Amino acid sequence: MAGDRAARGRIRVDLHIHTDASFDCLTDPIRLVEHALSIGLDRIGVTDHNELYNALMLKERYPDRIVVGEEVKTAEGVDVIGYFIEHAIPKGTPARETCERIRAQGGVVYVPHPFASGKGGGGRILAGIHDLVDAVEVFNARIHSQSLNERAALWAREHGLPAGAGSDAHTLGEVGRAYVEVPPFDDTRASFLEALRAGTVHGTESPRSVHVASTWAKLRRKLPGGVS
Repeated sequence: MAGDRAARGRIRVDLHIHTDASFDCLTDPIRLVEHALSIGLDRIGVTDHNELYNALMLKERYPDRIVVGEEVKTAEGVDVIGYFIEHAIPKGTPARETCERIRAQGGVVYVPHPFASGKGGGGRILAGIHDLVDAVEVFNARIHSQSLNERAALWAREHGLPAGAGSDAHTLGEVGRAYVEVPPFDDTRASFLEALRAGTVHGTESPRSVHVASTWAKLRRKLPGGVS
């Protein structure tokens, strides 16, 4: 099926997935890729919280399947994702500086769940970084008020920005619940953004119970003998 889509000039990409490099996820990175491919995804964006090492490791092992990313928790407490970067940006870097550092590496500034009340800051950083944003996540499967995804889509349209989508998966069962179907692209800023502009967004909201897994992952790390 994936081969058929590629032959037609389209691939499916879940742009927002976590592995056990994130503090709130226990997903083994190799199992993640194998599962993603088994359910029909062609590429995945590995976007761990404030870490890049699993994404870079997977890129070496599956060079045609991985979009390297980092979800940075900025000084404002709001998330910004950088794609196609090679050096991690420290947690707590101000949002505008985070965007500038992503751009300095030739990367793509992608704003996930921009209107979520916590991790998105209710859109409060957008005015200060709008000129540096390259693309916007308009469907996040972990957002349970679809009006927030709709606001993200509207903001992207108003600013002439391409739209992306992702499951924000912290468990294997969430992978692929949101994705973009796009033309194949190279690992460059220009090629990726061109593909997104020609893409279509698909998504299904994840059940609220997925957040229990994230809470358990954080607790598991604190227990005696917990994962590091």
